[in-house]
Amino acid sequence: MLIKEYRIVLPISVEEYQVGQLFAVAEASKSETGGGEGVEVLVNEPYEKDGEKGQYTHKIYHLQSKVPGIIRMIAPKGSLMIHEKAWNAYPYCRTILTNEYMNEKFMIKIETWHKPDMGNQENVHGLDKSSWEKTEIVNIDIADRSCISPKDYNPDQDPAIFKSEKTGRGPLGPDWKKELANNPNRPHMCAYKLATVEFKWLGLQGKVESLIQKMERRLFTQFHRQLFCWIDKWIELTMDDIRRMEEDTKKELDEMRKNDQVKGMVGDDN
Repeated sequence: MLIKEYRIVLPISVEEYQVGQLFAVAEASKSETGGGEGVEVLVNEPYEKDGEKGQYTHKIYHLQSKVPGIIRMIAPKGSLMIHEKAWNAYPYCRTILTNEYMNEKFMIKIETWHKPDMGNQENVHGLDKSSWEKTEIVNIDIADRSCISPKDYNPDQDPAIFKSEKTGRGPLGPDWKKELANNPNRPHMCAYKLATVEFKWLGLQGKVESLIQKMERRLFTQFHRQLFCWIDKWIELTMDDIRRMEEDTKKELDEMRKNDQVKGMVGDDN
């Protein structure tokens, strides 16, 4: 088991992020879907359990070209489907990813707290002392181009050069976090993403768990760069707008998987 906590600071408020995240999820899903691969939405509905209320989703990710080569080598044809079950009780969210072929040998759990701070809180997930001591903290700077591989870079999704017409936010310079910390009245927040990865396969566990965590960092970085640079598309939307958009997106994804070419991020073994 490998545990890392990713901290992503954003020049966005916690309230704004709720809409922005859902918009970006829908848009990113479309950019990754085609040629029989990508995202299939099975369930998207409200839930209430043990006093927790929110939105429950169940998706299948068809991933043949998008996983590291070492996993493609050992996984039988047709087994590279990941089931994602998510409970979004914002500002807390819990997501669990599993694979029917691997069963209990594979699991990714991502727990996220969205807090109105600059990423300086310790152990927001309340881990026990032993687990917290084993957790690596990874700070992601969405404006740092060196964190993006050349194959992922898109100048239209670069916070270091993007300026929002509707909010005036951006571009984010080298000291943008320091400037934000010195102006606490400006919108800001941190997504604390606790990622727990289990891959129980003798001889490969450590290597594959590290690869998956590297892939999670890549996804979190790319996603939040997109989310910020799309702010003018979502900043005026309501949650009702988002729910209508999600329903339309579900239909679009079904068509795109059947008719479009494979696209989006491919597996990275480096």
